[in-house]
Amino acid sequence: MVGSAGRGGLSGERVRRGRRLILGLDEAGRGPALGPLVVAGVMLDMRGASALRRRGVKDSKHFGLGEEARERRGELAAEVRRLAAGVFIRVLSSAEVDRYTDGQGLNVLERLAADEILTEAGPVRRIVADGRSVFGPLRRRYPHLEAFDRGEARHVSVAAASIVAKARRDALFAEIAAGYAEEFGEVRGGGYVNADTEDFLRRFHRARGRLPEETRLSWKWPVLRELSGHRGLFGESG
Repeated sequence: MVGSAGRGGLSGERVRRGRRLILGLDEAGRGPALGPLVVAGVMLDMRGASALRRRGVKDSKHFGLGEEARERRGELAAEVRRLAAGVFIRVLSSAEVDRYTDGQGLNVLERLAADEILTEAGPVRRIVADGRSVFGPLRRRYPHLEAFDRGEARHVSVAAASIVAKARRDALFAEIAAGYAEEFGEVRGGGYVNADTEDFLRRFHRARGRLPEETRLSWKWPVLRELSGHRGLFGESG
């Protein structure tokens, strides 16, 4: 798993602190055709949770699109890092996404990433995750885990995880776009399934006869089907 890290033994103080901590789980970048998927966990005590609520932390989707929204998420992600008891991130490459889309499915991949995060984080009093079908099966290993659709409404730690995950994906996609800017100009669309991403992919394919290495080839989006003939997730097979 990209970005995974091991965890050493826990001190008695860490175990005692864990009884007062809540960890939220969320992801960003599940739907795009270009770029990584990011899963994040944010661990908060009561003081940190209260402070982040006052600062307006909420689900990253509420901030919308565009540069102003990205800047606001970046600012709040920095506040989350400052106030949280722990922040944990797993970055899943397009190649990893493709392997699981063509095999066991993205839900399994996200659960594996979440399991790594929970192992690294150590004991907490409560785990709250966004996505009942995605993270709910983890209750077999973590009986104190609660998975909800719209989990950010259940606890601010989930909203904080959403912001951290989205801010990291924004930064990673900005690096991807910068790498192609000299040859192809500004890469718009955020890698999502939209007209701007389609335009970039077509221009890239005309220039190089292939798709960018960051493309999720398992996506059955018509433009990908046309350019690569690969079967995948979106649309009907040809």
